[in-house]
Amino acid sequence: MRWSGNEVASAERHWVIGDVHGCHASLIQLLAVLPTRDHLVLCGDVINRGPGIADTLHLVWELVCNGRATWLRGNHEQNLIEALEQRSSDAHQSLLRIDTYRQLGDGLTRQWLQRLQTLPDHYRGKGWIATHAGFDPQGRPDLRIREPFWETYDGRFGRVVVGHTPRPSVDRRQHIVMIDTGAVYGGRLSAFCPETDAVVQVMGQTALPIPAPQHQQELIESTSC
Repeated sequence: MRWSGNEVASAERHWVIGDVHGCHASLIQLLAVLPTRDHLVLCGDVINRGPGIADTLHLVWELVCNGRATWLRGNHEQNLIEALEQRSSDAHQSLLRIDTYRQLGDGLTRQWLQRLQTLPDHYRGKGWIATHAGFDPQGRPDLRIREPFWETYDGRFGRVVVGHTPRPSVDRRQHIVMIDTGAVYGGRLSAFCPETDAVVQVMGQTALPIPAPQHQQELIESTSC
């Protein structure tokens, strides 16, 4: 476990957690070291890819129901919602491409639809805002955006904390903090405190091969990550 940053007496602080992607054991380890009075904001992509999707879903939803956490919608949650809502002949094939559906099966996955539909796309704090990937030019949360947001954001909404794109470490830019540190690729699962600039990290789970350097650009450009 790694802890960096300033320690501040806990009033209500927030910890924004990067893409969990079904890394249930890592999330358990992270929760064990975060202050219990602080509010958690899961920055989307809780589901898919990892080995413990069902357990992760139940754990995060329990935190939401207890008022301890806010679960933001990521592009993986959005993809699953859209696939479950489809009524076309291609609907089943779309679902079969989604890890959550393959791990949970049809019946259990469909039980999550109404819950997933309630997930917000951003969380606003004092001087900062969390969303999965960024904002479009009209200021709306965009769950898949990357460079167009990174290169043009001028700070108008305050500091923005995002996940979505795996980085080797938490990446602090002028107005953006990028906290997806590739837990499902054997990197770390990171939590960032906007009030103190602290970072807490635990080891992730190697559920997927770490992309080779020649495939890094494909990973960043893929809408499925």
